[in-house]
Amino acid sequence: MLPLSYALRNLFRDKSRLLQTVGGSALVVLLVMAATALNGGMKQVLSASGSPRNAILLGAGSEESIQRSEVSELLGGIAEAGIRGVSETLGKPAVSTEIHYMSFIEIPNGARGQGLFRGVTPRALLVHPEVRILKGTFPRAGEVMLGRLAWRKLGLPEAELQPGKTVRIENTELKISGLFAAPGTVMESEIWAVIGDLRMISQRDTVSCVVLRMEEPKDFSEVDLFSQQRLDLELSALRESDYYAALGAFFKPLRVMTWITAGLVAAGAVFGGFNTLYAAFASRIRELATLQAIGFGRAAVFFSLMQESLIACLAGTMVASIIALVLLDGATIPFSIGAFTITISPQVAVAGLLTGILLGILGSVPPAIRCLKPSLPKALRS
Repeated sequence: MLPLSYALRNLFRDKSRLLQTVGGSALVVLLVMAATALNGGMKQVLSASGSPRNAILLGAGSEESIQRSEVSELLGGIAEAGIRGVSETLGKPAVSTEIHYMSFIEIPNGARGQGLFRGVTPRALLVHPEVRILKGTFPRAGEVMLGRLAWRKLGLPEAELQPGKTVRIENTELKISGLFAAPGTVMESEIWAVIGDLRMISQRDTVSCVVLRMEEPKDFSEVDLFSQQRLDLELSALRESDYYAALGAFFKPLRVMTWITAGLVAAGAVFGGFNTLYAAFASRIRELATLQAIGFGRAAVFFSLMQESLIACLAGTMVASIIALVLLDGATIPFSIGAFTITISPQVAVAGLLTGILLGILGSVPPAIRCLKPSLPKALRS
C-alpha cells in the first residue's frame, strides 16, 4: 500500500483544484445538513405540539383547519357537564374555550406581520401545561401575550414586542402584557388574547373550538361519543396530536422539495468532481504507471487516489460542520403556522459525515478507473 503521506503531498500539488474540491464538498454537505435539520425541526415541532391527552371539539367539516371552525360559545359548559374523564386542577376542569384567528399585527412605526391569534381564558393554562410565562402577566381585557418566537414569525423587531409595548390589531390598540414559552411547540409563535377581545376583533359570535385535557389518552372515547350523540351541535372530535400530525402530512411536500433540491445540488457537485479529479489524475498517468512498474499494484494506486478524494471531501465536511454550528444551530425558521428552531443534532452531523464520505468515494471512482485503465506500456509512453 502507498503511504498516506503520498496522498497528502499530491493534494497540495494544485491548490486551486484542492480549493475547488474542498469548497464544492463543503457546499453540498452544508446543504444536506441544513435540509436534514430543517426537516427534523419542522417535523419535531409539529409532533410535539399536540398532546394525546388533549381532545378538540370543533365544527363538523373543519377537521383540517381550526380557524374555519365555528361552534357555540356555550359548548364549553355543555362539554364540561356531559363528558367524563376530564382532568381537574384545584377543582377546576381543564376545559378551554378558544378562538383561533389569523390576522396582522402592527407596531407603532407602521411595520406589520401576520400571525396566529388564540383567544383564551385563564383555563387555557390548565389544558396547555407546557406554557410558562417568562415575563409579565397573563393578558386581561385590552392586552395580548406573545410567544417568545412570535417576533420571528411576524418578521418584526424583537425589541418592539416586549411587555409594556403597544400594538394594533385591525384598528384595535392592545398592550403587550407578557411573553410566554411553550418549548418545542408552535404555540411559541402565537399571540394570545382575551377571548372576548378577539371575538370583537374577528366580529364573530361563535368560537373556534373547545379543548379538553383528559385524565388518560384512552378517555378520548368519551369525547368522541359525546360528539356523536349531540347531533344538534354538529361537532367533530379530534385528538390534538392527530390534528398536528395531519398538519405534518400537509407540509410533507415542502420537506420533500427540500430533499430534492439538496439531491440536485449534490448530483451537480458529483459530476463537477468527476471533471476536476479526472483532470488532476489524467496529468499523472505516467506517474501512476511508474508506481505500478516499481511494484505497487493497481489496487494500491486506486486506493491512494481514493484517499486523496476522501481527505479533500472530509476537509470540506469539517468546514461545512463548523459553518453549520456557527450559522445554523439555534436559528429560528418561520413557516405558515409558526416557527421552529434548528438544532445541529448528532443525527444531522452523521448525515453530513456520510455525505462527505459518499462524495469522496463517488467522485473519485470513475476518474481513477479511467486513468488506470490503459495498459502499463501505453501509460508509460503517455
